[in-house]
Amino acid sequence: MSQEEEAHQEQQQPVVEKVSYAQLEIEDGTDELEPALPPPATSSTQNSRAKLSAAAIIPVWIVLSSGVIIYNNHLYNALQFRYPVFLVTWHLTFAAVGTRVLQRTTNLLDGGKDVHVSKHMFIRSILPIGLLFSGSLILSNTAYLYLSVAYIQMLKAFTPVAILLISWASRIQEPNRKLMVIVLMISCGVALASHGELHFNLYGFTVQAAAVAFEASRLVMIQVLLHGLKMDPLGLAPFYDLHRIGPLILISNALVAFLLNVAAVFLVGAGSGLVLTLAGVFKDILLITGSVLLYRAPITPLQVIGYSVALCGLVLFKTSSGK
Repeated sequence: MSQEEEAHQEQQQPVVEKVSYAQLEIEDGTDELEPALPPPATSSTQNSRAKLSAAAIIPVWIVLSSGVIIYNNHLYNALQFRYPVFLVTWHLTFAAVGTRVLQRTTNLLDGGKDVHVSKHMFIRSILPIGLLFSGSLILSNTAYLYLSVAYIQMLKAFTPVAILLISWASRIQEPNRKLMVIVLMISCGVALASHGELHFNLYGFTVQAAAVAFEASRLVMIQVLLHGLKMDPLGLAPFYDLHRIGPLILISNALVAFLLNVAAVFLVGAGSGLVLTLAGVFKDILLITGSVLLYRAPITPLQVIGYSVALCGLVLFKTSSGK
């Protein structure tokens, strides 16, 4: 073959363009074509963000997370500002304004600029998750009116069990023997902690159990409906009492809650699943210890044993394949 014929054949061959990693689509195993999801944040956006290590952000997250819980409990019980619905609404309003300020003044939320949320996606995904999130916040804050901080943290250990039960009931995940053992371990631990509670309140327990159910449903819906979507992460009585607590307390309380959300965004990107789990366990232990020292909330040896069993089951759940 002559050189002119070889050159002619090379010109006829189609040119194969290199496809970047961001353009590759991952098949989800479904036969029907799903609507195209917005592309994830580009590497330039990610590189422009501040790189914080897990060792730097975890202590900040622990302090802010514990601070929000203790601050809210102080408002409800010490200052007798017993309006959890108003406080949650104020927190969310403050967070909405603070998010817009961050979006205009920083590059922390650049990943959300390329996200297009259609009306169908909003009604089907965003709205139900938002309602569940609001319900979870309101119910969990209401529980502080009837239960101690230490006992509420023990009950929150049941959240992974609720997630598994909802996932099994909706056929999202198939049960197996290992997960059943973990469910039994956490359930027995929470049951022991409840049996050992000296100031048990049935209404408060029911409210906190409903908060756990709302939170578990929200997490399952996020996993199902927003899979693959890359986003960076009343009455007049409350107004009559605002003059008593003052605007400084109200604003500082919402500011701590907002900073906790910002710290959580950095924490998710900085640590692995195991690191986040261990940080959460350490935070809960510190919070229970602090509530006992600050508020003199009594705990029994049976509660310590039960919560220890539940924590072991929680760690096993997070480190297992079914997390």
